[in-house]
Amino acid sequence: MERQKEERVGTVSRMPARRPRVALAMQDKELRDALFSERLRRRLEAVADCDYDLVIQDFDAVPQSVLESTEVLLTGWSCPRIDEAALERMPALGLIAHAAGSVKGHVDDACWGRGIVVTNAVLANAVPVAEFSLAQILLAGKSTLGAVVLYRERQEKIDRELEFPDAGNYDKTVGIVGASTIGRLVLDRLRSFDLEVVLFDPTIGPGEAQRLGARKVGLAELMQASDVVSLHAPVLPSTIGMVGRNELAAMRTGSTLINTARGALVDHTALREELISGRLNAFLDVTEPEPLPQGDPLYGLPNVLLTPHIAGSMGTELHRMTDFALTEIERFAAGLEPRYQVRREDLATKA
Repeated sequence: MERQKEERVGTVSRMPARRPRVALAMQDKELRDALFSERLRRRLEAVADCDYDLVIQDFDAVPQSVLESTEVLLTGWSCPRIDEAALERMPALGLIAHAAGSVKGHVDDACWGRGIVVTNAVLANAVPVAEFSLAQILLAGKSTLGAVVLYRERQEKIDRELEFPDAGNYDKTVGIVGASTIGRLVLDRLRSFDLEVVLFDPTIGPGEAQRLGARKVGLAELMQASDVVSLHAPVLPSTIGMVGRNELAAMRTGSTLINTARGALVDHTALREELISGRLNAFLDVTEPEPLPQGDPLYGLPNVLLTPHIAGSMGTELHRMTDFALTEIERFAAGLEPRYQVRREDLATKA
């Protein structure tokens, strides 16, 4: 089911009932150009009226004549906050189609109060993160970090069986923390491998975990049992620092922590100590703070792969998020229900 959902959405087959007026609101024109290929721009022009040259960065700087006719906001990263004052100037607004993940940063509660439909492209953005996470899980299983260091140092043939007798992606245990959108995509992809998968997520029961291809366990058991732990929980008051000193200490010597979620999930003081000691390995695409200060030891440790937050959509992958947003606009124009609606009550448990 999830795999079907993540496929490119495509256009709505029926002709639009009307052409809504769309405005773009996001960081800058550079982001607009990154989000839109020529094909996607033509697709927008086919269904709606839009001043493509206008990218709203501040609602106060936009003429009232533009805002009062705006029916749809296609938003992207760093969109200005759509609060009560902005809404007063957009009486015709009926849809906010976000071409990215979380809407918490720019969609005010007043939007739902006015009955405005809010959608996002969380699933679209989840796809590359899940792909990246799966790749890191498999690389961790093959003892890649240790092999790279050893090969670089010796510059000669390496006896794999002698040096890495426990390497491989067969009969290992992978722990997934969080059955989020991304977590579920990772779980789905892990079905193809001969791995035991355990899952920690207090919001689901054992039956649902089993349907996702995993065995539900507590966080302490997961950290202790797993060869690789991959984090996919949202940042909520209850999840900040959830992987602390005790959880890291429970991990097996030589096991790997993967974080493509948010750095705030992990106590970095405790993590740094474990990694400097060489007891654990880590693949970190996110940190706290981000970026780490210059000179931080995590930059140079041989048992750490540190990447600059590249798991999420980038390059051509941005077009997938625009694809999702355009589908919502097409459905809005055709009088159809949205496909990926964000409801007010979703904000308490999702990123």
